[in-house]
Amino acid sequence: MINFLHTNIPERILISIGPLHIYWYGFLIVIGMILAILIAIKLGSYYGIHKDLIIDSSFWLIVGGVAGARIYHVFLEFPYYLANPLNIFKLWNGGLAIHGAIIAAIIILYLIAKKHKIEFFKLISLITPGFALAMAIGRWGNYFNQENFGLPTSLPWGIPIEVANRVPGYLNFEYFHPTFLYESIGNFIIFLILIFIHFLLIKKKIKSFEIVLFGHLILYSILRFSNEFVRIDITPKFLGMRFPQIMSLIIIVISITFIAFRIYNHKHLKNIKKHDSIGS
Repeated sequence: MINFLHTNIPERILISIGPLHIYWYGFLIVIGMILAILIAIKLGSYYGIHKDLIIDSSFWLIVGGVAGARIYHVFLEFPYYLANPLNIFKLWNGGLAIHGAIIAAIIILYLIAKKHKIEFFKLISLITPGFALAMAIGRWGNYFNQENFGLPTSLPWGIPIEVANRVPGYLNFEYFHPTFLYESIGNFIIFLILIFIHFLLIKKKIKSFEIVLFGHLILYSILRFSNEFVRIDITPKFLGMRFPQIMSLIIIVISITFIAFRIYNHKHLKNIKKHDSIGS
């Protein structure tokens, strides 16, 4: 694997049938989506959530998630797309920002849960593990598009990047950190952790579904924050940090605050019940 990455120049197109091209980027995203849906259906069977609801929700998640990811990406590189507006619709060239997909997914699932009167955290906990796996698979699309790579490196797993795809200022370097691989491995580990959490929830029959969502948000944000130190793709900066790092910190703070608030409320209610039992 290491030798393959170090010596191979990937082709963006998987299959060509006449004028029709199937790109690796789109193919991997579709595979990730299918697996995510299957995993959600399987988990839903343990919690009494019918597969039809998950399939219907998946449709809106796919449409809204891709739209949110694209809008977020366009926002990050607004000057470029302002000058090249038609490129906004060329999804096969890459450019899906995961933070945008996460925000869109949370909003969509909240609306679906409210409509069907299902606990929001239960519903989103079914989607979250498969989402992490889809991210692990989809990151390989960056490899085939030769995008979102990292700093130059002499490490044996450094990937060769063609001159046309190199970032200005790094044109004289040939090998770069495979940040897609770092994030792919990290997301797969997160997927395994989330599945293990579901195993504990099912086995112990507890209903702390929010730990799945916020566990994922915290773990992925730590992964993304760390990976951004190596990435060199162009993105806005603020206070010396790349914008995805700022978003990651915001998500971590919000997630920890919410968890702390839930723990405080749980202890507060427990103390009230204890006091009432003593008083009676």
